[in-house]
Amino acid sequence: MPDSDTQSLRKETGSALSKAVAVLSAMLQAERSLSLAEIADRLDLPRQTVHRIMGQLEDEALVRRLPGDDGYMVGPAMVDLGIDALAAAGRTAPMRAILEDLVAEVGETCNVGVLDRDRVVYIARVECDWPLRLQIGVGSRVPIHATAIGKMLLAHLPSRTRKRIVEARPLESFTEKTVTDPGVLESQLAAIRRQGFAGNDEENMVGMMGFAVPVQDPRGRVAAGVALHAPKARMTVESAEVHLEAFRRAAGRLEAFIADLARD
Repeated sequence: MPDSDTQSLRKETGSALSKAVAVLSAMLQAERSLSLAEIADRLDLPRQTVHRIMGQLEDEALVRRLPGDDGYMVGPAMVDLGIDALAAAGRTAPMRAILEDLVAEVGETCNVGVLDRDRVVYIARVECDWPLRLQIGVGSRVPIHATAIGKMLLAHLPSRTRKRIVEARPLESFTEKTVTDPGVLESQLAAIRRQGFAGNDEENMVGMMGFAVPVQDPRGRVAAGVALHAPKARMTVESAEVHLEAFRRAAGRLEAFIADLARD
């Protein structure tokens, strides 16, 4: 039977872990960066406790302090953990079954992707049966401004975050159709928000098109996208719109799956 010192240590460790999880949860749910004081107020914790926790989280790259600001954002290690968690979910039977049903209906390769800083990473993918297809594996990263899924995810970011990503560096050109003007791109993103889907007409690769719709988390935020890409010889962005309702049904099933994961 554990002695009193061991029980006390477990209690203290569990309490510290619970507080750290609460801090990370508060940051993940916030629409902007939070200061130490704001986190302490939201969680009703002493500021010195939050300061100690943030120092430990910063050491592990789970949070990062914004330059020239007293606010904190989630760090690269936290982003990587989130992507790894979603990728693990993507390997499960339910998510794969959703994509398999969608591929059977639309006849082209479909995937699920999430934002990874200024790129999109595929966390799940099911190939079509056509011999001519673009083979990009799970874990591949694609441009955010030149793909349907990337533009869709970019369109639904908070305006300040979107502006920071778009203006961080010149937008790379991949084909003559790639949009490299931030103003033109912003107009496209506004249209994507209105219509509820995004298209890619040879903007990332000559001869290839893409189509994507959003997938929301339980709080109504766009957390991922479900998309297809195909040779233009078989499909165009316009003809892909015929499958919009099929994509929305798949997105709804994915949202239910994500909600179940959150409840578990």
